[in-house]
Amino acid sequence: MNTVPVAGAYPAPVEELRLRTRAFIRGTVIPAEPRPGQALNLALRRELQAAARDAGVFAPHVPVEFGGQGLAVEHWSPVFQEAGYSPIGPAVLNAMAPDEGNMHMLQLIGSDGQKRKFLTPLAAGDISSCFAMSEPHPGAGSDPDALATTAVRDGSGWRIDGHKRFTSGATFASFAIVMARTRADRESPAGATMFLVPMDTPGVRIGNPIHTVDSYLPGGHPNVHFDGVHVPGSAILGEAGLGFKYAQVRLGPARLTHCMRWLGLARRAMDIMLDRANTREIFGAHLSQLGIAQDMIAQSVIDIETSDAIIAKCAALLAVDAKAGSALSSVAKVHVSEAVYRVIDRAVQLCGGDGVSDGLPLAQYLNEVRPFRIYDGSTETHKWAIARRTASERRRAVEAGEPFQGAARIYEGER
Repeated sequence: MNTVPVAGAYPAPVEELRLRTRAFIRGTVIPAEPRPGQALNLALRRELQAAARDAGVFAPHVPVEFGGQGLAVEHWSPVFQEAGYSPIGPAVLNAMAPDEGNMHMLQLIGSDGQKRKFLTPLAAGDISSCFAMSEPHPGAGSDPDALATTAVRDGSGWRIDGHKRFTSGATFASFAIVMARTRADRESPAGATMFLVPMDTPGVRIGNPIHTVDSYLPGGHPNVHFDGVHVPGSAILGEAGLGFKYAQVRLGPARLTHCMRWLGLARRAMDIMLDRANTREIFGAHLSQLGIAQDMIAQSVIDIETSDAIIAKCAALLAVDAKAGSALSSVAKVHVSEAVYRVIDRAVQLCGGDGVSDGLPLAQYLNEVRPFRIYDGSTETHKWAIARRTASERRRAVEAGEPFQGAARIYEGER
């Protein structure tokens, strides 16, 4: 399903980039896709990335001075959705997690030296990265306050000790952004601190891989161990003790770009479903003429359009109010992760036996999007946070003078 944007919906340069990206993904990337379930090999990725540079679509979110297309966050969605129409498209355009989120954070809070050392080669696609936050129980997972990895001052630098898991992309990463707990001292408050740690630093060790149903993310989701890892003071990203604050700088937009990419893949699944419905005859009619199939198609259109709308609203809010945008990104993440799965699942169902075979890519698409309901905070964790935040906002509004509806008249036994 390829909704044509309303005339003037995007500035002309954004629309031109969207159309270039669309043409590149469909004309160059899709013909080169590996079979369902097979990962994109490094040689092909490099070849396609070179083609993306030549086509003027590489790194759409990265500032021009670092080799990207310079899109503002409020205009990422139409381009990211076009990239996500292929499951390997975001990696080819260097707009895939975790690199995309790490680039965004380095751009906003990295020092000039850190940008030269880490952001410049990352934005160019010369290296990759990972974000080391999640830990084995009882460490940080859905509850970041359970952070167990520690960093203590060690001479002029820091010593990091801890065990991370689900460290996406770590196998091929050149550096990690490591979240560690630090104590208060005269220079910084107690809390969490982010460190930029090259993966070849002594004491950094890739542990056992974690085998998951998704397969298109280069580098997998392995365990990573930090055993007495010494880093200089210049390794701190931002300021010591403010890691949780900085995490919101990364997580809000990163949640939303996941939504954008996967919504693009849902559109691909929708097109596969529509092509089947328009050509497959059963009981004397095309599937698209049968009521039960029409309901599935209509529900999928609704899921796609509502997802597109909430992504656009959240992206616009992030551009002007990072805190409010991050809060809304929880709503977007829950809605879109569930909606995208429904769209692809309906496509599988309507395509019948072919839908669950490797003759079509739909079953693999289900494998790719299913973890999204867990990654970046599970649906249930986000719902808990959304409910708490909403109740608190209403309580503050009442305290500030809004009418208290709990005291409204209750109509009992009246006609």
